[in-house]
Amino acid sequence: MKEPKTQEERLDWLVERFKAEDMGYMSIPTPAAAEGKRTLLRSMMNVRMPKSLPEEVRAVQDAYLRERAAEKGVVRVGDIPTAAQAFFSDYPGADLISVWQGDITRLAADAVVNAANAQMLGCFRPMHTCIDNCIHTFAGVELREECDRQMGLLRERYGEEYEQPTAVPMLTDAYNLPAKKIIHIVGPIVTDELTPALERDLASCYRNTLDLCEREGLRSVAFCCISTGVFRFPNERAAEIAVRMVTNWLDQHQGAVDRVIFNVFKDEDRRIYERLLS
Repeated sequence: MKEPKTQEERLDWLVERFKAEDMGYMSIPTPAAAEGKRTLLRSMMNVRMPKSLPEEVRAVQDAYLRERAAEKGVVRVGDIPTAAQAFFSDYPGADLISVWQGDITRLAADAVVNAANAQMLGCFRPMHTCIDNCIHTFAGVELREECDRQMGLLRERYGEEYEQPTAVPMLTDAYNLPAKKIIHIVGPIVTDELTPALERDLASCYRNTLDLCEREGLRSVAFCCISTGVFRFPNERAAEIAVRMVTNWLDQHQGAVDRVIFNVFKDEDRRIYERLLS
């Protein structure tokens, strides 16, 4: 197959190359429409185990994903108003905090935060809408490879059964995302009822992430709504903990970061954060 030059050619080329990796995929018919091809490609990327990718495939995947990022539209931190600017908030730290509703994979922040699971390899459910799936999809398969390498080193140190503990951040490159880095963190899971221990764990997720940003010189960071959704942490209580911890941290570490973004997807979460910061 000739080297693909256009986005349409890259998509066709990648679908066939990813299908060729696994004989089980060869019988899957390739859809005629571009949207169907994108769904098939994403699904194959989602279920692909961490392993090296031939350089020629990597180059085409990277070109394809970077063009996809441009198509979606890159959002720069400077384009997002602070809480002080957006709704005239005088809340402590409002000149350093933003609430932004949208796709976190569009953000050109120094770091975006991924709500990871304890295996730290991303979501393997094809086309799942969780943030872990979205970040791994649009960063590219290199991200799963790096996470696997880091987990391999940790297993060498702590044993083969090692899983990433709650509230311990892992830093990786962002690959084909507009962001510079990704901070992966495992949030607490509410299995029965909310407890003070779970609330402390969630607060630690925000504090430890910001501490990492300060150590690594990451001046802007976008937080997703850690532990809400499938981890079942109540949205409003999660937001209260996030706002309190971030504002306290900013007060105690003045000048350490330039912007903290609370990235929300649902209208409900946007309203909660805006009310808390008003």
